[in-house]
Amino acid sequence: MSSIIKTAKKIFLILLIVLFSASGFAERFYTDDPLWKDNDQKPAPLPKRREASATYELLQSTFIIPKKNKKNPPKRAVNINTLGEVPDSSWFTNRIGIRQMTLDELSRGANRLNGPDLSGTCTIIQAKSQGVSPGFTIQDTSGEIYFLKFDPRKNNQLATSAEVVVTKFFHAFGYNVPENYIAILRPEQLKISPAAIITDENGQKRKMKDADIKVILRKVPYKPGGTLQAIASRLIPGELLGPFEYIGTQSDDANDVFPHEERRELRGMRVFAAWLNHDEPTGINSMDAYQGTEGNGYVKHYLIDFGSALGSASIRPQDRQSGNEYVIEWGPIFKSALSFGLLDRPWRSVNYPEYPSVGRFESKYFQPADWKPKYPNPAFDRMLREDAFWATRIVMRFTDEMIRTLVKTGQCEDPGAEDYLVQILIERRDKVISYYFSLLPPLDEFQWTGNNLQFKNYGVERGIGKIDGYRHQWFRFNNNSETLEPAGEAATVSNASIPVTPADSEYLMVRIQAIGALIPSWNRKIDVYLRRSNQTIVGIERE
Repeated sequence: MSSIIKTAKKIFLILLIVLFSASGFAERFYTDDPLWKDNDQKPAPLPKRREASATYELLQSTFIIPKKNKKNPPKRAVNINTLGEVPDSSWFTNRIGIRQMTLDELSRGANRLNGPDLSGTCTIIQAKSQGVSPGFTIQDTSGEIYFLKFDPRKNNQLATSAEVVVTKFFHAFGYNVPENYIAILRPEQLKISPAAIITDENGQKRKMKDADIKVILRKVPYKPGGTLQAIASRLIPGELLGPFEYIGTQSDDANDVFPHEERRELRGMRVFAAWLNHDEPTGINSMDAYQGTEGNGYVKHYLIDFGSALGSASIRPQDRQSGNEYVIEWGPIFKSALSFGLLDRPWRSVNYPEYPSVGRFESKYFQPADWKPKYPNPAFDRMLREDAFWATRIVMRFTDEMIRTLVKTGQCEDPGAEDYLVQILIERRDKVISYYFSLLPPLDEFQWTGNNLQFKNYGVERGIGKIDGYRHQWFRFNNNSETLEPAGEAATVSNASIPVTPADSEYLMVRIQAIGALIPSWNRKIDVYLRRSNQTIVGIERE
C-alpha cells in the first residue's frame, strides 16, 4: 500500500510541474505586462452594511493592531504592476500621476454638476444637531440629494473652503471622492420634510421641528446680507455600505483580495496627507458603495470628509498637536510627566499667522518624515520607500500654478489668506519632494527611444543633488528561469541616455548606478527590464 501511495505522490508532483510549466507559471513577465487595469469590478453579491465607530478605530489602531518592527516587517505592496505602478481599480484611477491635467480639469475635480439648485426652496429630509459637523441632508429644487455642513461660528470659510480644496487635490491624486460644492444660501430657503428625523442631544431620534433649524444655525457664521456658506456634498451613487478599514479585507466582498495595508495607494496616501495636513485619513472618513444591480454590481471605495485638513479641524482651527503627535502617544506623555512639564513639545511654540479662514497651517516646522495623523493608520505604518517614491512623483507634478488654481476653488474672500495658503502648500510640497527623493535613486520615465534607453533624474532636475554620470551593465534575461547572463562589460555615460545592447535576447535587463552622488541612497542600483519585440519597458526594481 505504501508503494502505491508513493507512486501516486510522484504522479501528482509530475502533473503539477507539467501544469505550471504549461501555464507559464515560471515566467517573470507576461505578454500583457505591465498591467494598467485591475479587474476588481466583476459582478459580486451585495455585501452587508457595516457601521463606523471612531472610538473603536482609535483603540484598535493604538492598542490592538501589531506595529511594524523586526518581527513584523512590512512586505512590498501587492497590488502593483511590474513597473511598481498602481493599476486603475475600484480604489484608484491614475490621473495626474501619468498624464497632464488641465487647470479646468483640476478645478472641476469629481464634480459633474454646478452644485445644488438653489433657485427655490430646499427640503430638509434629515438632520443632526450633534457630532463633529452638524448639518442637514437636503433635496434641492431639481431633486438631487446633498449633505450640507457649515463653518465654525468664528471661522467663516475655514472648513467649507478647506474641504472643497482638499477634495479636488485627492481627486487629482487618483482617489474616488464625492462631488463637493460651495453653496451660498439663505436660511429661509430651508423647509422641513414631514418625514425629516433629527437626533437630539440625548441621542434620541424624533421628528424635526422649525426650532431645530434655528438651533443648528446659531452655531454657524452668517455673511453680510444674512447668507450662509456651506459645503454641499452630493450623495454618492449606489447603495452605501459604510466605511472600509485600512487593514485586512472585507470578507463578503468577492473582489476585495488585497490586504488594505498592503495596497500602495493606501500606504502612499501618507505622503499626500502629510503635504495637506489631512490628519483624519481614517476608516470613518471612507465610504464603500455598491454600484450596479444586486448580484451584478461591485463595490467602489471612496474617501470622504476632508474638513480636517490644511489648518481646519472642521469645527475649529487645527490643534497645535495636529500632524505632530498622535492623540495617544505614550513617549511624549511620559517624558512630560516625568520632567514635571519641563520637557515640553517644541510644536507647542510654533507661530501661526492670524487668518481665521486658514487656521493653523505652516511649513517652517513641518518635516515630512515626522508628520503623523491623529492616530496610527495601519497602511501608513507599513509605507516603504518605494510607496513613498510613487506618491512623491505625483506630488511633484503639481506646479505652483496648479496649486493656486486649486486653492482658488475654495473661494477665499481674504486675498492675503489665499496667498498665504498657496505659499505654504508650495513650501510643504518642496519639502516632501526633497525628503523622499533622497531615500531612493530618483530615476524614472524610462523610454526605449531609437537605440537608447532614456530616463530622467528627478533629484538632479530639481536641484536636490548632483552626480557625475551613470555606470551601467546589460544582461540577457531568461524569462522562464529568471536567470541573467552578461551581455557586455560595464560602461559609463555622462547623461541620462544609455545605448541599448545589441544582444540577441527577447528580454534584457540593465543595472544602473549613479556615479559621484553625495546623497548615499543615490548610490543604490536600479534594475530596468526591457522587451525587445515591442521595445517596451516591462519591469523596474528599485530596492
